[in-house]
Parts: sequence; structure tokens; C-alpha cells
Amino acid sequence: MATLTEHRSPRAVPASAATVARKPFPLVRHSLSLAKRSLIKTWRTPEALIDVTLQPAIFLVIFVYIFGGAVAGSTHDYLQFLLPGILAQTIAQGAIAIGVNLNTDLGKGIFDRFKSLPIPRAAPLVGAVLGDVVRYVIVILSTFVVGYLMGFRILTDPLSAVAGCLLAVLFALCLSWVSVFVGMKVRTSGAVQGIMFLIIMPLSFASNVFVPAATLPSWMQSFVEWNPLTHLVAAMRGLFLGTPMGDSVYWTLAWCVGLVAVFLPLAMRAYRRKV
Repeated sequence: MATLTEHRSPRAVPASAATVARKPFPLVRHSLSLAKRSLIKTWRTPEALIDVTLQPAIFLVIFVYIFGGAVAGSTHDYLQFLLPGILAQTIAQGAIAIGVNLNTDLGKGIFDRFKSLPIPRAAPLVGAVLGDVVRYVIVILSTFVVGYLMGFRILTDPLSAVAGCLLAVLFALCLSWVSVFVGMKVRTSGAVQGIMFLIIMPLSFASNVFVPAATLPSWMQSFVEWNPLTHLVAAMRGLFLGTPMGDSVYWTLAWCVGLVAVFLPLAMRAYRRKV
């Protein structure tokens, strides 16, 4: 008598499952999916974008109209000088949020759920970093909108201006891994924010963001020359305004490679230990 069950080959796999298994680049696919999660989260909490929308506008207005006449002799000349620096400073500070958000997610247990999913271990971190691209684009747009209303003008060609913006976004993405590492190591989101501000603020003020580097004290010059923000700002001024930038673009790219090479493995190691 025929039995109700039939012998099935252990190799038999449903067509849909086989199709999913054969899909290439799982890290890329899952990272993009988790980046979409970050974007949805940002869309539902627009107040989290205050630091990348209002902050550059406030900084431009305060520094240009209060210090512009004293530093550069005219507010317009100082605006032309300052805007690339404010853009670099704000986009660097924008990288702080990813460490804060990841630390908060760790406390809520979301990463325990990620750990149980059939996704690459690195996907949640890579996806979070990719999702922050929108924050950096908003920084650029808000800074230029306010700057143009105040009188700022790009003096080079559109291709150079786009290259300057892309360089800033690339630097912010690489700097984000520092924030990710801090977010994986400390216990509270407030500590992440405090530590990252202690890193970003000296980089911002001991640089050419607000004044020419040559006007800073001689004992500070060595740090200023190696400061990654100094090279980023000099590169953006050259690409936006046509000022001499030397090898600042290459130094900025070298800093990007160095930041990723050092802090990506450290962040992944801390993440594995944490979850």
C-alpha cells in the first residue's frame, strides 16, 4: 500500500530559497536594507536633523556678522573664506550622531535581533554608516542655501564644486567609523556624544576653519599641519573658490583611507564583543 509520504532527495530545495541563496554580494544587499531602516527612522524623527540644518546657518550668521569685519575686513570676504570651513566642521560633527544612535540601539536590544538573522555580521554597522549619507547631503544643501542667501558664490566650475562636496561626504563617511567605534565601546549615548565632541572641537578650532593657519601660534602649527580638517578645508576652498590647495586633496584621501583602515576593524571587533 502506498504511504502518505514520499521520499524526497535531501538536495531538493524550494525554488525561491535557492534563488535567494544564489543572490550575490550579501553584505551589500543587507547593508542597503539596513541603511533604508536608518532612513525611515530619520524620516519619522525629523527633529534629529536640527544639527545638520539649523547649526550651519547659526554658525554662519554669528561668525560672519560678528567676527567678519575684524578678521577679514568685510563680511563678504569672510563669508567666502568661512563657508567651506563651516561645511567641513558641521559635516564632521554630523558623524557624531551615528555613534549615539548605535549605542542607543544596543541598549534597546535591537542588535540581538540582528544577530539572530541570517545576515553578515558587519551589515548592521555598514548599513548605519551608509544611511548617514542623507545627513551629510542635508548639511551641504542647508549650508549652501544659507550661504547663497548671505552672498556666498562659487568661483570655479560646477564640476569642481561637486567634487568638493563629494570629498566632504567621503571624509564624513570615513570619520563615522570613529564614532561607531566609540559607540560600541562606551556604555551610554551621552558618553558617546561627550567623547566625540572632545575629538571634533579641537580639530575644528586648531585648524584653518575660522582663520588662516599662518595666524595661529607657532606652537600649534605642527598640529594644524597634520589636522585632517585643515586639509579638507583647504581642498574645498580650492575646489569652490579656486584658491591654491597644493596636495590637500591627496592628504584628505590619505586620511580617509587611514581612518577606515584603523577604525573599521576596531569597530567590528568591539561590535563582536558587544553582541
